[in-house]
Amino acid sequence: MALDQALVDAARDQLDRRWPADEDGGAAAVRLADGRVLTSVGLDNLNMSVALCHETGALIQAYTLDVPVTATVCLCRDRERNRLLVLPPCGICQERLALWGPRVEAAVPDATAPGGWRAATLAELNPLYWGTSFTEDGDWPTQAAHSA
Repeated sequence: MALDQALVDAARDQLDRRWPADEDGGAAAVRLADGRVLTSVGLDNLNMSVALCHETGALIQAYTLDVPVTATVCLCRDRERNRLLVLPPCGICQERLALWGPRVEAAVPDATAPGGWRAATLAELNPLYWGTSFTEDGDWPTQAAHSA
C-alpha cells in the first residue's frame, strides 16, 4: 500500500486535533500492511532531551500490533511562513523504519510535485544503509535480524 494524500491528510488531521493553528506542532501518520492508519505526535517536555519524534508513537504501536509499516509521513507547522512542512524521516526514524525493510515509503518534500511532496523508499533515502554490512549477501537485514 503506497503513500498517498489520504495518509498526509491523516497526519494533518492529527496535527489540527492536537494543536490549535496558532501553535507550533507536528504529527505523523503511518500506513500498515493491512491498510490501517495510525497517527501520533511527539511529546512536549521542558527537558527536550526526552522529547520523541512525531512518528515514534505510531511506529511503536505498529510493532506492538505486529503489523508491518508500509508508508509514513511527518508534518510540522511553520507558523512564521504560514505553511505545513513535510519532513523526511530523520536518521533515528530511518533506523526505526528499517525494521520493515527498504521498500517502506516516506514522504519527502518536493516543490515540483502535487501537494509539495513525493514518496521515496528507505532504500532511496539511505542507499548505503550500514545494516547491509552484517548480512551474508549484502541485502537489507530481515526483520528477524533487526530484532535479534
